Amino acid sequence: MCECNHDCSSCSSKCADEKKQSFLKPANKYSKIKKVIGVVSGKGGVGKSLVTCLLASKCAALGLRVGILDADITGPSVPKSFGINERAMQDEECLLPSVTKNGIKIMSVNLLLESESTPVIWRGPVISGVIEQFWSDVRWGELDYLFVDMPPGTGDVALTVFQSLPTDGVVIVSTPQELVKMIVNKAYHMAKMMNVPVLGLIENMSYYECPGCGKKVELFGSSKIDETAKELGVPVLARLPVSPELNRLVDSGKIEEARCAALDEFVNTLK
Repeated sequence: MCECNHDCSSCSSKCADEKKQSFLKPANKYSKIKKVIGVVSGKGGVGKSLVTCLLASKCAALGLRVGILDADITGPSVPKSFGINERAMQDEECLLPSVTKNGIKIMSVNLLLESESTPVIWRGPVISGVIEQFWSDVRWGELDYLFVDMPPGTGDVALTVFQSLPTDGVVIVSTPQELVKMIVNKAYHMAKMMNVPVLGLIENMSYYECPGCGKKVELFGSSKIDETAKELGVPVLARLPVSPELNRLVDSGKIEEARCAALDEFVNTLK
């Protein structure tokens, strides 16, 4: 009988595989969620929250039961996009998500603060704990999809979501810049390391369409999304235009009214 020296790299035994620990947190008994999809990016400012809100809105318009878990704790913007200002409520057992005009359930730290302008100055472990609570302590009810709006990067929050929530896949959001390949690669490889499927790429601010002649102008340079997707072996799900109308709807809290036909093909696969 040999003794274990705890160096799995030099050991031929399979005991390490047998003892792999699951960090998944159970949802509460009032939540029955079929699919969890993370919306991620390698850097900030690419429109990840916008894509999350658009995907949720389009799914709801198709009759699907949808929720958004706003995991961007230090930069939450989802409630404002839907025009939700009131604080979240709770019952004897659970936090209750706010509900939009079209029935989308939302939980965000901004719904728990005294003011939406109150800064969240918390360390990583506290933020991770809040996200776990948003999963296990919120009465989500029955949902077909829960979209998780992730903060940018590959830090504590992404690790918490991938380890604690039964994430069925992620959508990576990028923009048409030279930096895009590195940005997408970081998000892609983290998902792969955590054994989370990458559903595909969405390029935001891909072009501007002239309202007069209909010509598409690449304001931020030529797109690299096709070659990046080919190298990674994942599909391009959509290319979203620069749209003053989308900006207006977000600012006025009416994102559910957005049409954004570019997402239709991908959303139809979720039905």
